[in-house]
Amino acid sequence: MSQTTYIAQIFDVAKSLFVGIRLTLKHFFQATQQRKPLGVEHLDYFKQDTGLFTTLYPHEALPIPDHGRNRLHNEIEDCIVCDLCAKICPVDCIDIVPIKSTEEIGKTSDGSSKRLYAATFDIDLAKCCYCGLCTTVCPTECLTMTNAFDYSEFDIRNMIYNFSDLTPEQAKEKQEIYNEAQRLKAEAKALKTTSEVKDESVTKPAGLPKPAFKPTIKPPVASKPTVEPVDKNEQEKTEPKEDLPKKIVFKPTIKPLPKPEDTVPPSIVDNIKAEEPPKPKPVFKPVIKPPTAKKTNTDIDPLTL
Repeated sequence: MSQTTYIAQIFDVAKSLFVGIRLTLKHFFQATQQRKPLGVEHLDYFKQDTGLFTTLYPHEALPIPDHGRNRLHNEIEDCIVCDLCAKICPVDCIDIVPIKSTEEIGKTSDGSSKRLYAATFDIDLAKCCYCGLCTTVCPTECLTMTNAFDYSEFDIRNMIYNFSDLTPEQAKEKQEIYNEAQRLKAEAKALKTTSEVKDESVTKPAGLPKPAFKPTIKPPVASKPTVEPVDKNEQEKTEPKEDLPKKIVFKPTIKPLPKPEDTVPPSIVDNIKAEEPPKPKPVFKPVIKPPTAKKTNTDIDPLTL
């Protein structure tokens, strides 16, 4: 190795060390500036190419887009307990127990009437796959996905969120009221049917035989009077003749179809007849006689032996 090559390598190493130290000092002095927590949708997001890139969570956090799929929330005041969200959920994370009401409970914010109580409305977010189907089918749009995403728990049972506005005692009371109303309704219906049966028994006393069937015979139809035939000549004489325009009856004329001998020259007809192939001979079919019965030993005359 020559002396010039060795000195050139030393200069390359020193140069690379100087570039690295300069880059390190540049980032060290830029770290004194804190980057603002802007979302990707902000216009100045890509302009912040210097400063600290970390955020002091949970005191600082990047903004969450409005269409993000995060924790579910239900406004129970607007819920009509239609059970559509529980039916469409692919992982069965929504549990609903409805109780029918005997009358209208109230109105939602969009004017829909409420006739069902939500005895249970639980959402297990430990099972939720955040597909958003439940929010799509909700008719009153009371089920939505919020921006809350940091809801980790030490106990998985704390991931079940209860949205019912009734206590177990109130739910039991509402169920008893509905069952009592149904019982009274059934008794009134049974009493009505028995009263109708009694009224029929009074109007139609029992024990009387059924009336015999009597066929109705229609009266004979009167025969029409016979009209004597009138002579046409006499009728024409008696009735005045009116000058009516004569109708013109259309009679189509049908021309006879020409014979093939008339349209084709006789020379061509003779050639066609001469070129006609001879008729095939009939197929020979042999006549098979019926088989004769064989003579047995009993049929042979012993005298002929």
